[in-house]
Amino acid sequence: MSQPLVKFTDLGTLGYQEAWDLQTERHAAIVARKRENRERKKEDKLPVLQTHELLFVEHPPVYTLGKSGSIDHLLLNEAQLENQGFTFHKINRGGDITYHGPGQLVAYPLFDLDEFFNDVHQYVRFLEEVVIRTCADFGIYAERDEGFTGVWLPGNEATSQPRRKICAIGVHLSRWTTLHGFAFNVQPDLDHFGNIVPCGIADDNRAVTSLSQELGRSVTLEEVKPLVKAHFRDIFDFDWA
Repeated sequence: MSQPLVKFTDLGTLGYQEAWDLQTERHAAIVARKRENRERKKEDKLPVLQTHELLFVEHPPVYTLGKSGSIDHLLLNEAQLENQGFTFHKINRGGDITYHGPGQLVAYPLFDLDEFFNDVHQYVRFLEEVVIRTCADFGIYAERDEGFTGVWLPGNEATSQPRRKICAIGVHLSRWTTLHGFAFNVQPDLDHFGNIVPCGIADDNRAVTSLSQELGRSVTLEEVKPLVKAHFRDIFDFDWA
């Protein structure tokens, strides 16, 4: 069986609603090709070529609430959101509330998992692995945390340093085709996480961090993007369209 083909698009900076609309449109196209191929198989016809998508984007400041989240985890009211330049969206991914903004690499894989593997947990573990390997490229040890989706840096009891989340993950699947993805903190304004209970985790022993904070220098998205892109290909084992 040939490897899946993935089309890569760097959207640059794009508003959350515009990116969500684009995701929805391209997701629908993947599902439509999938349906067409099922019909063609019944008629003993050759399939049309399926192309998956990987989108990179940087959003203006926005808070998003997943379908299993609580609005109480947003600590600003509507007027405060507007005055401070934030937008807010309730969306259909899993997970609770999170922040997206400048200096954060957001990746949206639109993959028909029928052409990869039919295992949601493995899919999330693979997304985590992309970020874990990218952190390792910068000399940072990152890991999974059982019971907490995402990518974490270990704490240090001796120095009272908490466990720190460097990447949030929230996904949605429809007809085994993925939506949403992960938000990797490269150099966002970490103060913006103070307006929410990040991912619904209220724990003094857990915090949010970024590559730049951990390294003590400014890390740009342009440094990180090619590494993330390469790890996606290696881990998910596909070819670029």
